[in-house]
Amino acid sequence: MSPAARLRGLKPRWLNDPKVWRTEVLAGLVVALALIPEAISFSIIAGVDPAIGLFASCTMAVTIAVVGGRRAMISAATGAVALVIAPLNREHGLGYLVSAVILAGVFQVVLGALGVAKLMRFVPRSVMVGFVNALAILIFMAQVPEMRNVPWAVYPLIIGGLALMVYVPKVTRVVPAPLVSIVILTVITVAAGIAVPTVGDKGALPSSLPVPGLPDVPFTMDTLTTIAPYAFAMALVGLMESLMTAKLVDDITDTRSSKTRESVGQGIANIVTGFFGGMGGCAMIGQTMINVKVSGARTRLSTFLAGAFLMVLCIVFGPVVSDIPMAALVAVMVMVSFATFDWHSIAPKTLKRMPAGEITVMLVTVACVVATHNLAIGVVVGSVVAVVIFARRVAHLAEVTVVTDPDNATAVYRVTGELFFASSNDLIGQFNYAGDPDRIVIDLSAAHIWDASSVAALDAIETKYAQRGKTVEITGLNDPSARLHGKLSGELAASH
Repeated sequence: MSPAARLRGLKPRWLNDPKVWRTEVLAGLVVALALIPEAISFSIIAGVDPAIGLFASCTMAVTIAVVGGRRAMISAATGAVALVIAPLNREHGLGYLVSAVILAGVFQVVLGALGVAKLMRFVPRSVMVGFVNALAILIFMAQVPEMRNVPWAVYPLIIGGLALMVYVPKVTRVVPAPLVSIVILTVITVAAGIAVPTVGDKGALPSSLPVPGLPDVPFTMDTLTTIAPYAFAMALVGLMESLMTAKLVDDITDTRSSKTRESVGQGIANIVTGFFGGMGGCAMIGQTMINVKVSGARTRLSTFLAGAFLMVLCIVFGPVVSDIPMAALVAVMVMVSFATFDWHSIAPKTLKRMPAGEITVMLVTVACVVATHNLAIGVVVGSVVAVVIFARRVAHLAEVTVVTDPDNATAVYRVTGELFFASSNDLIGQFNYAGDPDRIVIDLSAAHIWDASSVAALDAIETKYAQRGKTVEITGLNDPSARLHGKLSGELAASH
């Protein structure tokens, strides 16, 4: 096979599909437009110049398009990252913030290589549903300030934008409805001279490309100890949001993605962003939903073009972009929030059938996210609550039944269920140490030993019988349980 033929074999099929090109290009343009006010807002939260947030959104999107593990997902400057690093910038300045971004990227690469992405399998579905619903609420709440204390004309513009996004897809899907809405509302406000808040009111757009360089900080151990806690917090928050977003996109598109590659890719993107003087970031759920769910993008091209178009729009078409009414972008994000929310999860029919524990986990996740405005905290708290509820439920599944032989010489206790730290605590109290005969058999053929707590409980039972001169025989252990019991039995006496 010739080199040219091999190269053709490596090319994705979509490169030769004009429909896919059109979808991806237009989706990238819509996302780029939606990124501008968000990036400027997050720059304000972090306490940096708007250009810093816009540069970060550009370099994050372009880099993650190449090195990321989830196609069509958008990464850029985010509010969660801005909140983490804002105190560092306030107390020590931009140089330390940029250094923290680079170090956070290094942490993410290391964590990704160590397999932190595998922890995602322990996130329950109820937490995932809570995450999605909380995210939709946060997206909507972020638009509320744009609808307060504004000229009356903003409201009909928002309603008009929503109507366009509902009805345009019924006429044609050639051009994404959000793009049609943004263009039409911009033309109306400019042509009619309607005075409403615009993108330009959020802050000045950059007029030149970012230049790579080293952060302006002393390269000393003091600097490292100052930035390390912020960098590590940023790395964890960024990975959590990115991996949860990747899992959500997997579900929407019915495709799988490499979470390990995504973790490492997020780190590389933050390192690149730091060297270009950006504020760092992670996956953006709102913009990702615009790209995947609203615009129908499915490839890395839309992600790459979102970053590329962002710089072109700011530098080349800055005056035009500045005239886009915020009402148009608010309408897009409100539509995204409604499309993102899992309405089925709160339907009366669903709530009647769902176990109370599952509903509790979902509500706790939503409440924590909305209260803290931090998706990572909500996911961690929700997962912990899910584990506690699961442990309580499983703890009651361990049952003990007793049978005494006809000669009253042997008592046989049959244990059924899972033995771990929660269920084994109740195990010790279910034996009649004083009244049983001299020989006791504990049959574990229908049980499984999971941890040291269970081995310690069995040792304690044997000790209590031995103190009364009675012997205990444990039978029916499966191979894993037998290995664990053999390794730890008799070695845990110090814990009693």
